[in-house]
Amino acid sequence: MKNKGLICILLVTLISCGEAPTQFSEDVLNDSFVSLDGADVQLKEILKKYEGEQIVINVWASWCKDCILGMPDLKNLQSEFANTKFLFLSVDRNEAAWKRSLVKYDLIGGHYFLPDGQKGVFGDFLNSNWIPRYMVIDKQGNIKLFKAKKASDNKLKEALQ
Repeated sequence: MKNKGLICILLVTLISCGEAPTQFSEDVLNDSFVSLDGADVQLKEILKKYEGEQIVINVWASWCKDCILGMPDLKNLQSEFANTKFLFLSVDRNEAAWKRSLVKYDLIGGHYFLPDGQKGVFGDFLNSNWIPRYMVIDKQGNIKLFKAKKASDNKLKEALQ
């Protein structure tokens, strides 16, 4: 029994010691997303629209209870950091659900749909099976914060200051 506990501690330590990326890989930058008008667009094209801006990326879905419950905190974050651009990347099950949720939750920012959800190139890069997921991209295009699970996370606010 002690050995199982030690093995679990070792695995958790090894997994959490990995360095968070500070750049998107070329594969991720070339991954395809769907814009509101239905066009395929690569992540590098999306990020180019926000060049020189600080960005919060929110990976979310309309079926995600934690995503929806976190909307008030997200809107507070948007108010507090009004000069920051917000980019919403949906892993919804289909485009219709994604588009309905944009109206329902009145999300202000850039909106794109990930056709492969959390299982595609971008999802693999995130190395996460949990949403919401927040990232901060600095004005130089570097990943300043790779992972936050809540809009109220102090690490997220610190990265934005």
